[in-house]
Amino acid sequence: MKVLGKTIVITGGCGGLGSEMGELLASQGATVYLLDLDQEKGIALQEQLKGLEGRVVFEKMDITSPQEWERVVSHIVEKEGHLDVLVNNAGINIRKGIEEMALSEWNTMMLVNVGSVFLGTKQVIPVMRNQGGGVIINTSSVCGLIGHRYTPEAYTTTKGAVTLLTKSIASRYAKDGIRCNSIHPSTVDTPLVQEMFKDPVKRQQRLDEVPLGRLAKASDVANAVLYLASDEASFINGIAMPVDGGVTCC
Repeated sequence: MKVLGKTIVITGGCGGLGSEMGELLASQGATVYLLDLDQEKGIALQEQLKGLEGRVVFEKMDITSPQEWERVVSHIVEKEGHLDVLVNNAGINIRKGIEEMALSEWNTMMLVNVGSVFLGTKQVIPVMRNQGGGVIINTSSVCGLIGHRYTPEAYTTTKGAVTLLTKSIASRYAKDGIRCNSIHPSTVDTPLVQEMFKDPVKRQQRLDEVPLGRLAKASDVANAVLYLASDEASFINGIAMPVDGGVTCC
């Protein structure tokens, strides 16, 4: 799929999903900027992914800071001349139910999971408009489509907000050649999830809800991003794409 020569920005770029996305997109000839706070991991990842057809560049960044977004986007555009795709992938989950969660924790989740999408989108829209178009891809979740009994309410709320923010951007800015879509993974088999699923009861609960009978792989999610970022998806706009093995069809 055609992403050769595109400049692509991924938030949460050093995590299990972000790094998988970055490697795949760079292997297809894109220049990929991985935005993350973890400088040590980011530099190691940049070194590890040398030799691909495209390039991987790490940028340390606080994605909740408007000033940081302005700095980083300006730097990328100055260096590359264009910014073609933004993947708003970063997110957190404070695993407390609504009765136990403090308002400060709720606000932190809203800031990271929704606020960063708002800030990134706000910053790249003028760039994409001026260059004649671009693509925004937002990582939501199956919890952005359905209520989920194993997931805290705050997480579901943030991902639902991302789903409708995506559709709002898609409807308003399509006239500027900007496409905006969201992806909705079910539980992905990342190192963080493997740690959580040392509890066999939790693991079986998640497996039992997936008609295909397995957890999502990071590569399943990365392949969805590759498609939506590519020229082949040029008429795909405003969709909420499940990557869930059928969880949301039940």
